Amino acid sequence: MRAFIFPGQGSQSVGMGAALAQASRAARDVFDEVDEALGQHLFRLMREGPDEELKLTENAQPAIMANSIAVFRTSGVELASVASFVAGHSLGEYSALCAAGSFDLSNTAKLLKLRGKAMQAAVPVGEGAMCALLGADLAMARRIAEAAAQGEVCAVANDNDPSQVVLSGAKGAIDRAVEMAKDMGAKRAVPLPVSAPFHCRLMQPAAEAMRDALSYVVVEEPAVPVFANVTAAPESDPDTIRSLLVEQVTGMVRWRESVANMFDAGVHEFVEVGGKVLGPMVKRIAPDAKVVSAVTIEDIEALAKEIA
Repeated sequence: MRAFIFPGQGSQSVGMGAALAQASRAARDVFDEVDEALGQHLFRLMREGPDEELKLTENAQPAIMANSIAVFRTSGVELASVASFVAGHSLGEYSALCAAGSFDLSNTAKLLKLRGKAMQAAVPVGEGAMCALLGADLAMARRIAEAAAQGEVCAVANDNDPSQVVLSGAKGAIDRAVEMAKDMGAKRAVPLPVSAPFHCRLMQPAAEAMRDALSYVVVEEPAVPVFANVTAAPESDPDTIRSLLVEQVTGMVRWRESVANMFDAGVHEFVEVGGKVLGPMVKRIAPDAKVVSAVTIEDIEALAKEIA
């Protein structure tokens, strides 16, 4: 069994998609459609930068999705015939749902643009922060978060793999977590260069914005079940998917459990579409799994031959 997985924020870089667009009409069509949906020259920003503008959450989110879908459509695969499940890390869940036909491309781009803007607006710049705990499992990360909170928000945002957990919350609490992490057993703690504290209750205003936006969007049943971030379980019901995407804004990304549960369900090959960040996590979660990353046209051609 095989799962297609889609990366989240942090996988963007200036130049993304440029070579693919030169090689593939399907990729060019994706970038054109996203530009038209957003009324923005997003693909030019992806190709040329500047990096600081591309990194803005409202640009990075639709850009990463567009790149993933461009790779997916260039491959020409029919999802239901080659994969049993899809999953995505945070915003990557939208890419997964687009690939599986739950959302059309135009609506996916608009939703992610809004999601990025709403997340940035939820907490003034400088008031929130995130950090990665390396060499820490979920139980240790929760102990560190609880000790660092001291009346402020400090919570696990991403349970990425057995040795990497991300905390999110008020800047003071995250600063304390970074200071105390090593003494509490973590190998080290690294502040993350993000502009908002994603996946914690400080994002509630953004969750409400997404609840409103998603209420107007048609959600189709996906071609294959999506392993949802907040349940780490396969979901196919459109109304459930809609409500889980709202919960996802403030909820923990249960990536470690999602991959482990897919592996236990019989998935032994994971194809990362449009990035190379999730693959190493998958190998730490399920060392016996095969991981393939498809980014370049050469990657896509090799993938198409393998699964033909």
